[in-house]
Amino acid sequence: MIESTTTIQEFLASIYPFNQLSITSIEQIAEKLEPLRYRMGQAILVRETLPARVAILYQGQARLLGYAPGASAPDTLQLLKPGSIIGWTSLLRGVPCETAIASVETLCLTLKASDFLNLIELEPAIANAFCNHCSLIEVFDLLGAELERRGKIPDNLKELAIAATKQATILNLPSGKTSLSSLDPNLLWLVSSKGSNYVVGDRPNLTQAQAYITGSVRLIGFTDPTLSLPHSLTPSLSPDSLSDTGIWANAPFAPERPEQAEEVEPGQGIKYPHISGRGPVDGTLACFQMLAQHLRMLFRRDVLRRALVSNFQRTGGISIQLCGALAELMGLTSQLVNVPAVAISKLPTPVLIPWQDSYAILYKATEKELVLGIPEQGIVRKKPADFTETWGEEGQVLLLQPTKETPQKRFGLSWFLPAIKKHRTVLIEVFIASLFVQLLGLANPLITQVIIDKVIIQNGINTLNVLGFLLIAMAIVEGIITWLRTNLFVDTTNRIDLSLGSEVIDHLLRLPLRYFEKRPVGEISSRINELENIRSFLTGTALTVVLDAIFSVIYIVVMIFYSWLLTIVALATVPLFALLTFIFAPIIRNQTRTKAERNAETQSYLVEVVSGIQTVKAQNIELNSRWQWQSRYGKYISASFENVLTSNTASSLSNFLNKLSSLLLLWVGAYLVLQQKLTLGQLIAFRIIAGYVTSPLLRLIQLWQNFQETALSLERLADILDTPQETEIAGRNNIPMPAIVGAVQYESVTFSFAKSPNPQLNNVHLDIEAGMFVGVVGQSGAGKSTLTKLLPRLYELDSGRIKIDGYDINKVELYSLRQQIGMVLQDTLLFDTTVQENIALTMPDATPSEIVEAAKIACAHDFIMNLPNGYETRVGERGSALSGGQRQRIAIARTVLQNPPLLILDEATSALDYATERQVCLNLAQVFKGRTVFFITHRLGTIQNADVILMMSQGRIAEQGTHAELMDLVGLYYCLYQQQEAQV
Repeated sequence: MIESTTTIQEFLASIYPFNQLSITSIEQIAEKLEPLRYRMGQAILVRETLPARVAILYQGQARLLGYAPGASAPDTLQLLKPGSIIGWTSLLRGVPCETAIASVETLCLTLKASDFLNLIELEPAIANAFCNHCSLIEVFDLLGAELERRGKIPDNLKELAIAATKQATILNLPSGKTSLSSLDPNLLWLVSSKGSNYVVGDRPNLTQAQAYITGSVRLIGFTDPTLSLPHSLTPSLSPDSLSDTGIWANAPFAPERPEQAEEVEPGQGIKYPHISGRGPVDGTLACFQMLAQHLRMLFRRDVLRRALVSNFQRTGGISIQLCGALAELMGLTSQLVNVPAVAISKLPTPVLIPWQDSYAILYKATEKELVLGIPEQGIVRKKPADFTETWGEEGQVLLLQPTKETPQKRFGLSWFLPAIKKHRTVLIEVFIASLFVQLLGLANPLITQVIIDKVIIQNGINTLNVLGFLLIAMAIVEGIITWLRTNLFVDTTNRIDLSLGSEVIDHLLRLPLRYFEKRPVGEISSRINELENIRSFLTGTALTVVLDAIFSVIYIVVMIFYSWLLTIVALATVPLFALLTFIFAPIIRNQTRTKAERNAETQSYLVEVVSGIQTVKAQNIELNSRWQWQSRYGKYISASFENVLTSNTASSLSNFLNKLSSLLLLWVGAYLVLQQKLTLGQLIAFRIIAGYVTSPLLRLIQLWQNFQETALSLERLADILDTPQETEIAGRNNIPMPAIVGAVQYESVTFSFAKSPNPQLNNVHLDIEAGMFVGVVGQSGAGKSTLTKLLPRLYELDSGRIKIDGYDINKVELYSLRQQIGMVLQDTLLFDTTVQENIALTMPDATPSEIVEAAKIACAHDFIMNLPNGYETRVGERGSALSGGQRQRIAIARTVLQNPPLLILDEATSALDYATERQVCLNLAQVFKGRTVFFITHRLGTIQNADVILMMSQGRIAEQGTHAELMDLVGLYYCLYQQQEAQV
């Protein structure tokens, strides 16, 4: 390499999308990069041939050229600077379309096409960055061809392409049946890739309810080019931002003509995982494990195995429908399709296929070769014709694809290493101190032997005093070293715990809402508690194991020096201990898992009851709640008892073996003393040393059990750390949201909390001008809250998109969006601190006068001043010291203090009386005049002056208009208003 690997790695880590990868992945990519120099004016890529390499500009500058139909000269579409990546568009499309010319002498880091395509399969972050985005040249190429067919080639094709690229929508459709009617009819959809039954540039028929696709298809939909959303895979690096370190003198020049790609296919060169397994259950389980390893996913063996065994016992088989459900449980999307064998090579992989009496994984499918992972046979490569003979003419297969929310297997023991390395100096000191303690412990039996054999027999009082003082001095030194070691170790482990704990909590708080909705609070809490168990294993157990391994050898050598016969007797029970451990370890592990699950269920229910104690008391269900808790706690106690019973049995057998070893040692040792082959002092010293060696050996044997328990803790904690954060799903490197003006558009928005034929929002279209006060009303379950929760992206859409000021909110940085949207929920959380601190939660630097002003706007100041300590009054856990209406007004004051450009009030005044609610609404309308406000309410009287009112019904906007307009319609709004008026 012309540069050190470290420099290349640092460069990759600074540019998107490689900065999304782990250090290990970046290191592997850096090793495959080949630097090439290009002279000024030399072609890096040409559009006539498919590129053999993807090029990353490292130094210099190049021009990306576009050839408009009929144009005499190419257009310069883009100036490529360091960090720009080219060549990927042609490879993904399967169509050569890129021409790039070096403007100055330029250095590129190049990656073989096959390596790049493999990288897309192996790294979801890379796949998302390239497969789900389009490039300017791709849009320019497609748009030019489409306009040429219409006979309308404009002079400003470049500008049109730039505008279209900024808002283009990319869809990658897999092989098989798909519905094209769900595509947005307002967009111009064009086929961008070859390799299917569609031709590049085709416009698919959107009226087809079902279309059969052979081979995957890349579709691009162009939006209104006047609405721009800048996005680029190119980071803002200047040519001078990288230092010149002699690169030009060492890097080879590229060939005058760019290399043409050989036939490359995704997956070429990949080592496919294989797991052995026989029978319906083990074979299917092995398939899921292979799938998890191939996609680098989290694999929960016990959960999947329990489901497979239960279904097999109940039905006598494993259906492919069950496999689809289990794949969904793993976080994949599954699609069951009937496929003729002749079309199997067109399927997007991986695929789960029935194979003889079990299943297999289809890793790779091409016209030339099929690569199968068969649990009973291994990795098998077959020609399509041979496959048909074995598989049959037609069959059902399960198409499996990861999603943005699919948990990736990133968490493991290596996750802890950086924190441990940071404190390695102290840990080494602890290890050395432990070494000295062990050595001092070894001196004790040797001195004891001397006292018995020499001092007592020879009546050496003076020697006894010397040895006695020596033993005392050694004990003092050992005590001091032990004290220092313990203090150092505890301090270090506390620092590690704090660092790792903060990282876990930070990750947890940034997970999507769906994660928390699927898991009880107690279960999440118990998973976090596993962190200390893992850290204890890595720092405590690992340290002990090294010492035990070293001193076990030393002790055994010393014992052999005393007597080889006694050594054999002392170690005779060790194999029995090992057998005992291997028998009981898996049993105890399963019981420990069950115990942990039962404890999580009990704690979750208790948290639920205590959190809702007002409801429990109001409904008079204390007795029923106690019974429910007793039932769960009884199961936990039962699981604990089984665990204790098994552990006690193992412990009793272990104690018996210990005593047996001690008795045999005394028996044989006494015999050797009587035979004068051993002195009494040597026997006593030997017994002490034998006691030293037995414990380390037992700990080494029990290491497997400790590792099993740690593996369980890793699995439980991985559920948190392997789940992608919101920013990973949404795109961490999206552009920040500019200052919000307030125009909001919903375009064909569909959303459901779970896959359901009845979504919470169904094809919603909405256009709100900036500065409007929007009232949202409707029956319960109509979709009012869901409509507004999508604005700050608390949930991801199923389809459609939402724009604020023309910016697709899915393409801007998440937290820059949320910090500009104020949201008050019906049941907003107050923390157990003072009123002032709760109001200033989002603005901790706010002055007292600003806090008071916000409270007055929320009509909260008067009741706050009547509290015992005014603004310094503590509100209690979750605001329990305040009434529901008081809590809501403090929450409104908090949002008023935030002063957001866009405000959402979701039933935020439901607990207020009519007069107070009306005053709060008037205050908010005045303060937020000129800013967009969404006000959800059941009381229609409070929103009569709204600029527009949305009447929601069954996930749709049934009616829209002002109060007067909706009353004139005499529709749903009119009926609801009349009902409320009649009740007044």
